[in-house]
Amino acid sequence: MQETLTTPSLSGPSQSSISTQDRSSTAGQTSSTGPPPSKPSTIPPPVKSKGLSSRAGVRRMRRIIAEDVEWSLAIVPFLTELCIQHIVKNFQNNPILKQLLPEHQKKVLNNLPPDLPLTVTANLIDDENYWRRCCLQRWPVCHVDKHGGSWKRMFFELHLENLLKHFIPSTTDPAVILNLLPLCRNYVRTIRVDQFLPPVQLLPPPQSGDLSDSGSEGEMEELATDHYQLGDLVAGLSHLEELDLVYGVKDCGMNFEWNLFLFTYGDCHSLAATVKACHTLKIFRLTRSKVDDDKARILIRSLLDHPALEELDLSHNLIGDRGARAAAKLLSHSRLRVLNLANNQVRALGAQSLAHALAHNTNLISLNLRLNCVEDEGGQALTHALQTNKCLTTLHLGGNELSEPTATLLSQVLSINTTLTSINLSCNHIGLVSHGFWGWQDNKTLLEFDLRLSDIAQESEYLISQALCANREAARQRALNPTHFMSPITAKGPENPGG
Repeated sequence: MQETLTTPSLSGPSQSSISTQDRSSTAGQTSSTGPPPSKPSTIPPPVKSKGLSSRAGVRRMRRIIAEDVEWSLAIVPFLTELCIQHIVKNFQNNPILKQLLPEHQKKVLNNLPPDLPLTVTANLIDDENYWRRCCLQRWPVCHVDKHGGSWKRMFFELHLENLLKHFIPSTTDPAVILNLLPLCRNYVRTIRVDQFLPPVQLLPPPQSGDLSDSGSEGEMEELATDHYQLGDLVAGLSHLEELDLVYGVKDCGMNFEWNLFLFTYGDCHSLAATVKACHTLKIFRLTRSKVDDDKARILIRSLLDHPALEELDLSHNLIGDRGARAAAKLLSHSRLRVLNLANNQVRALGAQSLAHALAHNTNLISLNLRLNCVEDEGGQALTHALQTNKCLTTLHLGGNELSEPTATLLSQVLSINTTLTSINLSCNHIGLVSHGFWGWQDNKTLLEFDLRLSDIAQESEYLISQALCANREAARQRALNPTHFMSPITAKGPENPGG
């Protein structure tokens, strides 16, 4: 077929050239023998040869179109690419990664689906880009900086927290959480759980006879509402540093009941044993859980002489003076640096206990007692402790029913204390102090002093703001050029021996 198509295309030009030569030769002969024609240019060109050449060009441009829609002109892929595709397709059943070259590992990781079983990927894949895709698929809004900047750590911490928040005692199999331990023990350093579900309680069948109103029945009901016990889980996390818990239920809606927010004695004893056994724990937060004095004492007793604890947050609970005394004892038997008892029921006696421990403490740098009711008696005790304390830098006493006597004494102490950098006395009844607050111009370390909603005199407020601005500017200059401010001290060294 191809020969029959190409033959006219080859013969066409040859015939036209021959006919042209014949016409030119005959024309030459006539011109030599006779007179030239009057209109030699009126001879029409051969139409047949032009049609043949155009049809030949069209035939030369024809291409065969395959009927197979999957057929392509692309070259056959490299064997390496085929092997990578096969590894990705069968990675769940036959994970091959460490044996590959680095560039091939990168291609495999970029093509792996993010929903592979954790039993396959947990201890095999360390690539942050892969775990980033896994995190963004499950949690589109997430902050990796809250998890040490590691996407893999964030994935396992959020995954474990999700399991804990939806665990139902006596219904969910504990193996769901414990089986995750071999996979996440090296990556989880923080557990933040803002919900603990109670066990499902079915309505008791109707019984004939009167029900007893004894206290034992109430104890059985409380034991039945114990939440998930963290002991086995925390014992298996060898790098756990932070535990942030809230015993309550979120989005309960019309199913609201008070026992959904009950931190039972069983929970308390179990949690106390858990934190005591976790020697790597640095931060312990238990907030919004209705922790009273008795439960606070149980928890704090387990934290005495803890080898690593640095921050304790029991804010937004029901802790009173007895719990504050237990916290004061903890200050003397630990290396605690941050204590937060905000929004509790601490009064003057509790504040005095904390002040006694604070006067001789050498570790605590932040004390938060806002939204309590220590009043002037407790406020003055804490202020006296600042005369001998040399480590506290932040003190928050906002909303504690303080008045002018505490403010006046504090202004005198500030002229002596050289470690405090931030004080908060907002929402108190300090009043129009006319002579108290400008007695501490010699203090060069205080950088923040919150006196909002305290009814202080405008003149005092202006003098305080001017002194704070001067201290902040001096601190900024020291940070920019620390050697300049150290040079006068070092310069006096050689003069003393010479004198």
